Amino acid sequence: MAKKKKRGGMSRREQELHEQRRYGFFWYDWIWKVLRPILVFAASFVIVCGLVYTGWTKIDEMFFAPVDAQDTQSVPFSVTSGSSLSAVSKKLEEAGLIHNHTVFKYMADFMGMGQKIQSGDYELSRAMSATQILDELISGDGKPLTTNITIIPGWTVEDIADYLVELKILSSPDEFLALCKTGESYSGYYFIEEMIGTGTVPSRKYALEGYLSPNTYEIYTNSTADTIVKKLLSQTEATYLIGYDERAKELGMTMDEVFTLASMIEKEAKTADFAKVSAVFHNRLRMDMTMGSDVTVKYASGSQKMYLTDSDLAVESPYNTYRNKGLPVGPICNPSMDAIVAALYPDEQFIAQKYLYFCSTDPDSGALYFSRTQEEHDAAVAMYRPLWEEYDRSRGLN
Repeated sequence: MAKKKKRGGMSRREQELHEQRRYGFFWYDWIWKVLRPILVFAASFVIVCGLVYTGWTKIDEMFFAPVDAQDTQSVPFSVTSGSSLSAVSKKLEEAGLIHNHTVFKYMADFMGMGQKIQSGDYELSRAMSATQILDELISGDGKPLTTNITIIPGWTVEDIADYLVELKILSSPDEFLALCKTGESYSGYYFIEEMIGTGTVPSRKYALEGYLSPNTYEIYTNSTADTIVKKLLSQTEATYLIGYDERAKELGMTMDEVFTLASMIEKEAKTADFAKVSAVFHNRLRMDMTMGSDVTVKYASGSQKMYLTDSDLAVESPYNTYRNKGLPVGPICNPSMDAIVAALYPDEQFIAQKYLYFCSTDPDSGALYFSRTQEEHDAAVAMYRPLWEEYDRSRGLN
């Protein structure tokens, strides 16, 4: 006998399907409704990312990627001090190291690196990307940008030039010495203009001798000879105060004469005796005597001897203060401010007591013996001359 159908002849399963159709959804419809927008977003995101990636890859290849990833050959590249970012960018493009100088400039500016590029010499390659090149330029070439130089009181122009070459700041002393020879390029400094106006430049060994102020300076390692000369002259201008100029006028001296006298004092004595030596020279000037300074003869002849013979003292030169009265034609070294002050303010007691002579008692310590009379001085010379001769022999200068 056949089974009876439930409710209008439909089975339970048919009844459930009928109910689902009647209300418009199956059991999994809610999942699809949740997943569909997510899947649409994900698909759209993938498409957009793909387009962005493709576009970025193309832009990177055009502007930022290495010009030639296979070309690792080193390309020397220099950034000079004071170069602008635009100038560096153009130079990079001209060297074939980047694709586009404008894009490189904007990239550096955007990254805040435009002002951090350092001067120096670099080894780059066409296998480097724009960002790698920028990183290299802001890290520097490993060489310091600045260094300190110390000009010692008593150094001559030639000493300074040799020192700068030794430090590898200058490759040769020639340009520095040529600039110091005439001083024509520095007539903008009032004291150099006055010195040139004396008409004595042709007779001087170096016109700028005496005016390169001893001190410690911070300079760029790629400084030129001209830059260094100007720095030293500017220091002289800054340290020679108005009061010094007024004092020089009281003494009846020009600034050039003050510096000339100071250079002699610097070479003749240690700081403690500067004012006393100054007094001796002032006394001799007032009495119209020759200055009789060995250091002026040594500057003229280049001799390094402690004891000068009669033939040494006979050298024909406007710097020879044994043969010519008054001060030498110009300074014989670059004096310290202590020596300049001593030239302006000699020891008043030595002035009053009319000291006219001095000589060395100990070549090693620089101690001096002062005398009032020729007889007293001759006796001192006879006493200490053996020490001077022995000092020269010990240095192979006799």
